[in-house]
Amino acid sequence: MGSCGIANGAEPVWEALRSGAREAGREGVVKAVGCGGSCHREPLVEVVAGEDRSLYTHVTPEMVPVILRRHVVPRGWPARLRWAARRLRDPEEPRPESGPRSLGARIVLENCGEIDPRSLEEYRRRGGYAALEACLDPARRDGVIATLTESGLRGRGGAGFPTGRKWALARRQPAPKYVVCNGDEGDPGAFMDRLVLESDPHRVVEGLAIAALAVGAEEGFFYIRSEYPQAVRRIAEALRQAEAGGFLGDDVRGSGERLRLAVREGAGAFVCGEETALIASLEGRRGMPRLRPPYPVESGFRGRPTVVNNVETLANVPWILRHGAAAFARLGSAGSKGTKVFALAGKVRHGGLVEVAMGITVARIVEELGGGVAPGRRFKAVLLGGPSGGCLPAELAHTPVDFEALARTGAIMGSGGLVVLDDRDCMVDIARYFLRFTCGESCGKCTFCRIGTRRMLEILDRLCEGEGRQGDLEALAELADRVGRTSLCGLGQTAPNPVLTALRYFRDEFEAHLHERRCPAGKCAALVTYTINDRCIGCTLCAQACPVDAIAYRPYEIHEIDDAACVRCDACREACLDDAVEVH
Repeated sequence: MGSCGIANGAEPVWEALRSGAREAGREGVVKAVGCGGSCHREPLVEVVAGEDRSLYTHVTPEMVPVILRRHVVPRGWPARLRWAARRLRDPEEPRPESGPRSLGARIVLENCGEIDPRSLEEYRRRGGYAALEACLDPARRDGVIATLTESGLRGRGGAGFPTGRKWALARRQPAPKYVVCNGDEGDPGAFMDRLVLESDPHRVVEGLAIAALAVGAEEGFFYIRSEYPQAVRRIAEALRQAEAGGFLGDDVRGSGERLRLAVREGAGAFVCGEETALIASLEGRRGMPRLRPPYPVESGFRGRPTVVNNVETLANVPWILRHGAAAFARLGSAGSKGTKVFALAGKVRHGGLVEVAMGITVARIVEELGGGVAPGRRFKAVLLGGPSGGCLPAELAHTPVDFEALARTGAIMGSGGLVVLDDRDCMVDIARYFLRFTCGESCGKCTFCRIGTRRMLEILDRLCEGEGRQGDLEALAELADRVGRTSLCGLGQTAPNPVLTALRYFRDEFEAHLHERRCPAGKCAALVTYTINDRCIGCTLCAQACPVDAIAYRPYEIHEIDDAACVRCDACREACLDDAVEVH
């Protein structure tokens, strides 16, 4: 089970399933698996009978007996009774659901939701560690980097640097060397790494072990933020199992190769996702980026050559080596091969993790996998890449998921966060939200990142409070340009992206805030007034929803909002069924 399922009540469902199966004498037919990406439908129960699969969503312990009665017949029942039981239907029985979670091949997520993440044997039955064992042959090991280069795999952490080229650079360096898995996922709304680490930990262990063999390293680390305790536990358990199975240790599978991997927990600093800051943290120092070159592949952990790859990049490696470079390269676009995992969040009906072939348009991801925005709302924009990314308006949603294509719009793919926005989202407020996050996460080393982002935030605060000044938009753009050009690391260099893209595509909203003291989306509390029109039928729903009793009412009469007491929480508008609450 993944963290999302546990948070939604999967553990009581699991206990009810085990108990019910035990009573039926069928305990062996139930197993717990990791999350498959359909986080919006958790807890999930999937029944597999040969080629038939039935998926039940939002399962509660009370629903379990009905599901078991439908699919699991107690051992020892006569054949005629078993036949009849399968056809019994409870009128309240939950109905199976279906729906795609990928567009194209499922590579990174192929085992997620299918296997018990705590079982080495189950991972091996699906081809696990076969690629690592093949790499133990010195003759075949030399071809690993060539295969990755031919596949076109690029880093999935945001920069998109070719993985084969990075490994080739490290291989030419003198020993000792190190490999590091960057599991320090800090983007708001992003959870790609967490899900893969929790649901298929052996896959990432195998990927990092292959990286070590390919570049000539004997030691490596998983750097995972401490806010992911389940991921930390799963990787630690997978490492123990891999060592017991001979895939790690002083004599890997009798080959004479030595390989030790360990887990290190990060303290949650967003800047430690940058590889030089991560390495500083691994060494026990404050996580602050340093000037490059030299790059980590030349001088990294303890001054030695170090390869840093993110979770998704490493999860691709075993699949490529098992299926061949050509199979991977067939997917995607000319410059961006393979698939990409995205965390769908925001104003989308079906949030969760999805995997798509590179080159698929943003619109298809939002509409086909995310189910679009809520009925009656208008798809407005997506924010790609988290605080380092950019806002892409709905008019450009036909843009393909491709490193170069997204860069031309001013956005970036980033690590894979995709936040969907609708017509009730204010782009000035969105830019302010992500810039406030960046300000709080800046290490403070660079003046423009430390102070420039705060000056930018002050301007956005003024705009949202209705206190904008003449020249604010020009000053905002100039500061954004200087912060990006003068910052040392990727955090500062990309911090202005949400602001710049919002200004570029939604300048009319910024000007409405500045010149008209008006928020077109009705989001900024200081710039809106709530009133009730004559469509009100006096149902009192708005008054019941108001947290500060700001609505004077009598049943069946038009209600009134006390503007001085109103806190602009939007609860009244959400509660009204007759569109009687207006925002000005």
